[in-house]
Amino acid sequence: MAKILDGKKLSDQIKLSLTSEVAAMRQKGITPKLGVILVGNFPPSLIYVKNKENACRKVGIETETIKLEEETKLENVLKIIDDWNNDRNLHGILVQIPLPDHISQDEVLLRINPKKDVDGLTPINFGKIMAGEPFFYPCTPLGIFELLKSAEIEIQGKHVVIVGRGELVGKPLANMFLRRDSAMGNATVTVCHTKTMNIEEFTKQADILIVAIGSPEFLKGNMVKPGVVVIDVGVNRIERNGEVKLIGDVKYDEVKDLASAITPVPGGVGPMTVAMLLKNTVKSAKMLL
Repeated sequence: MAKILDGKKLSDQIKLSLTSEVAAMRQKGITPKLGVILVGNFPPSLIYVKNKENACRKVGIETETIKLEEETKLENVLKIIDDWNNDRNLHGILVQIPLPDHISQDEVLLRINPKKDVDGLTPINFGKIMAGEPFFYPCTPLGIFELLKSAEIEIQGKHVVIVGRGELVGKPLANMFLRRDSAMGNATVTVCHTKTMNIEEFTKQADILIVAIGSPEFLKGNMVKPGVVVIDVGVNRIERNGEVKLIGDVKYDEVKDLASAITPVPGGVGPMTVAMLLKNTVKSAKMLL
């Protein structure tokens, strides 16, 4: 039976530590603050932003959320970012993705001060993952590393297979695993995606298998080798028996009996993503002192 990598439990521990850290900062007159821009009324985005606001509040981080109409122009979004870039009392900037089609995500991310990019998505931070140490690592990949570290799962020399080449998870994660770091790097990395032929030939080789492809229960039991560590990044809302359920990209019931460790959905990677956002925001407040 696989060890369950409990992201909820670990994220609660991280939040408790951050609560003490933020309290100490407040006593010195420093209050970490996160600015959030939400454009439109995409239901999942509304939920994600509310969850982030609540998490910030619980650890003592202030938030300022600006909600804009779907038809808002790019120039209006950039003006808010410019104002926040120059505000010494606001430490982290988060633009909720996805944006409406008429607003260029590239232009928006490029405008954010990399030292306030607590989501780790600006081109400068993205590039520095490959060239060196970024100001901030993206929250989901960073959360995955924290989960592996907490479970004392060896990475060095292992074969890591990542299913998914997205900008948020797959690409940055691959480069993070390739770091020349004896503790959390030095892995051999294979990246697969929707166009990979005979994908199971690669997934069966994995010592650590990360699935972030956005396809419900894509990874089946016959696609893994015994003893593999499985990290399921997928969050898919499906209707079963008249109710909406969250399921991952991994067919959990099949894979859990073969894996040595596995993340559940929900309760695995998701809570860690939010915890890393809080951690990055506190880090940003310290950097900008």
